[in-house]
Amino acid sequence: MDKVLKDKVRKKIIAEYNELFSKPTMNEVELKKAFDEILNEIAKEEHIYTSEQERKTLMSEILIEFTGLGIIDALLSDPAVTEIMINGPKKVFLEKNGKKEMAQISFDDEQQLNRLISKILMPTRRHVDEAIPFTDVSLKDGSRVNIIIPPLAIDGPTITIRKFLTEIRNMEHLLERGTLNKRMGDFLIACMRAKLNLILAGATGSGKTTTLGVLSTYIDKDERIITIEDTPELHLYQDHVVRLETRQPNIEGKGEITTRDLFKNSLRMRPERIILGEIRGGETLDMLQAICSGHTGSLAVIHGNTPQDVIYRIETMILTSGVPITLEAIHRQIAAAIHLIIQQDQLLDGTRRITHISQVNGLKDERVVLEDLFVYDIESVESSGKVIGKWRATGIIPVFYPLFKKAGIELSKEIFNPD
Repeated sequence: MDKVLKDKVRKKIIAEYNELFSKPTMNEVELKKAFDEILNEIAKEEHIYTSEQERKTLMSEILIEFTGLGIIDALLSDPAVTEIMINGPKKVFLEKNGKKEMAQISFDDEQQLNRLISKILMPTRRHVDEAIPFTDVSLKDGSRVNIIIPPLAIDGPTITIRKFLTEIRNMEHLLERGTLNKRMGDFLIACMRAKLNLILAGATGSGKTTTLGVLSTYIDKDERIITIEDTPELHLYQDHVVRLETRQPNIEGKGEITTRDLFKNSLRMRPERIILGEIRGGETLDMLQAICSGHTGSLAVIHGNTPQDVIYRIETMILTSGVPITLEAIHRQIAAAIHLIIQQDQLLDGTRRITHISQVNGLKDERVVLEDLFVYDIESVESSGKVIGKWRATGIIPVFYPLFKKAGIELSKEIFNPD
């Protein structure tokens, strides 16, 4: 009976108090008043008796559902949870401490899940329907959300939330979590201050965007920074930041603004740093050409499993963009523009490590030469699944080392001594 009564109360609230849902935030006092009125009405019409405890329980469930983001609010506030995966109304998974597990919650039905989707999309300019059945948005706290609905999602509306980790804000926080070691951290901070051009690579969920956010904190507060993203995910703490976001086409298929469009426009905005949330198309060549023409200190994210994969992906993205350019010319652009590729991976035990810091060292036989400066070696995997490994410097001194002195940065060559 509780579920039936709850369903009736829920439907009446939605039907008769629709104005509550047009507001950016739900007014809890108004919702409680509506709940009391509707419950009393239903109880009187259907001769249903509810005890004080039953009313409190039902009220609590209704409040949880309609305020905030309902039943997933507790997961969003749990610092150990880094990802929430809702596969239809009855299957909710989460990633906690690097491991995936089934959550102890579920939605009553698909309608309840659809209401959550509506609440997530309400503050944004985006929507999902049969014409556009998937989208990416961000929550207020910066967490990234992907939504895909039937008929593409066969088992029901599917939501994937990658949480923004507010507790990781500087290099010390990455060191505490074992993402890299002190020597690597000092080196990367020096690279940021010397305005080198860095690409962060890794698979989905490897933590590369979080690391990019940390590195961005070492940009001087006086520099003009322009960020370009599909979905706002970066949180920069400097004052002089211009945030640009791409736009999806409307239902007629018009009005799309791509990353490439925004990148070209950003070059007219007097940027001192350009940060690309992710490179995935023709904007790659624009970025390389812009760097070669003096826009140094750029940061970008790309999906790739190794530094060499990054080179292959850049080749493919430029070649398939329709720009008439030879492979040899692409490699010359890469060699001239990019200083470092930082590879970050999520290991078997769920930990996230920077596994390679590799420099681009010119061309050999018309191909880009990559050299590892620091690498993470996996020594063993314990029976519990814990990965044992260590970082080591290869002994190679970067070809761009003189740029540190030119920028007035003291960085001892001993940092590169081989282990």
